[in-house]
Amino acid sequence: MNFGRGPSVVLNVGGTRYSFSREVLKDFPLRRVSRLHGCLSEQDVLEVCDDYDRERNEYFFDRHSEAFGFIMLYVRHGHLRFVPHMCELSFYNEMIYWGLEGSHLDYCCQRRLDDRMSETCTYYSAGEPPGEAAAEGKGRRAPGPEGRKWLERMRRTFEEPTSSVAAQVLATVSILFVIVSMVVLCASTLPEWRAPENRSVEEQSRIIEAICIGWFTAECIVRFIVSKNKCEFVRRPLNIIDLLAITPYYISVLMTVFTGENSQLQRAGVTLRVLRMMRIFWVIKLARHFIGLQTLGLTLKRCYREMVMLLVFICVAMAIFSALSQLLENGLDLGTKNKDYASIPAACWWVIISMTTVGYGDMCPITVPGRILGGICVVSGIVLLALPITFIYHSFVQCYHELKFRSARYSRSLSAEFLN
Repeated sequence: MNFGRGPSVVLNVGGTRYSFSREVLKDFPLRRVSRLHGCLSEQDVLEVCDDYDRERNEYFFDRHSEAFGFIMLYVRHGHLRFVPHMCELSFYNEMIYWGLEGSHLDYCCQRRLDDRMSETCTYYSAGEPPGEAAAEGKGRRAPGPEGRKWLERMRRTFEEPTSSVAAQVLATVSILFVIVSMVVLCASTLPEWRAPENRSVEEQSRIIEAICIGWFTAECIVRFIVSKNKCEFVRRPLNIIDLLAITPYYISVLMTVFTGENSQLQRAGVTLRVLRMMRIFWVIKLARHFIGLQTLGLTLKRCYREMVMLLVFICVAMAIFSALSQLLENGLDLGTKNKDYASIPAACWWVIISMTTVGYGDMCPITVPGRILGGICVVSGIVLLALPITFIYHSFVQCYHELKFRSARYSRSLSAEFLN
């Protein structure tokens, strides 16, 4: 901690005092408490807490003391549950104030919170608790260096499509460029476009492609310049997708310059086609502007354990059923051998399309034991795929609530901007 003196600090939450050493605050599980470690002045401290006593090195938080006690139990033991006889939404308000999310709750409490939110149509953001948005808005409007305010305004314009009129216009233009680039990419694969007599059409499509790439590149550079944390910016999944969508174009241009349009290097020609087809990643850029795609990405991020569990279920079942099907259809010398099941890897294809109830019909068992096994495989696939769905569903609902509230909050600020 860069502010205050003494070997320990005291947190006073609603009249209940908690004492910690300075080193503990650095990696404290609660984000609001850990922010105290980096405070440089008393003004920075007062942005985190409600009051500060320099002599006793005590930080005051005007929050619910009993709720914070349950949150401290989570810090110590790793289990977070609702306070008895306390409103779920009020406790969730306390959670997001201290920097926790709904995913930190135990599963039974997550279900209670989802039901409560659905009943009352109340959506809280994990980034900013209710009542805090207004306070932070005041902090953003506080007088400060003009350059910093300009950077913050630019960052919000590029990162939050609903934060202002300019941000909406910018988002609309970006969506149009994505749609145009996708249409040109799909049309460029038509045989009519690649015919020798349509050389001019191909040249025009390359010009349109260059304009779209120029826009995406400029947008990515500006967002990188105005970002607060450059390292975090590079690590974000959407920014990585932007790089994957932009970089292949410049690589293909360089390869074309060095090898020529009619290159005799067949490998280079294949590489160019692969790089051009990687422009399909541009469609994922739409996730920056649509809550549905953002909800899907956030759900996959939070439910990676359930997704891994689902893959493990499928792999175990695939190993068992493919070995048995190969044995029953081809391994036993029963006079009727099914050539489609000549090996276990070949049988794996039949297992995966059966467990997912797709059933292309390109291969199927012909023996009675094999057909019985096929029925068991289909039923097992339905059961195994349905087991983790409940966890993923509740996480999806929670993520949608959080992103919906965030979008509604920025829409309210947009309406205020129109009125002003």
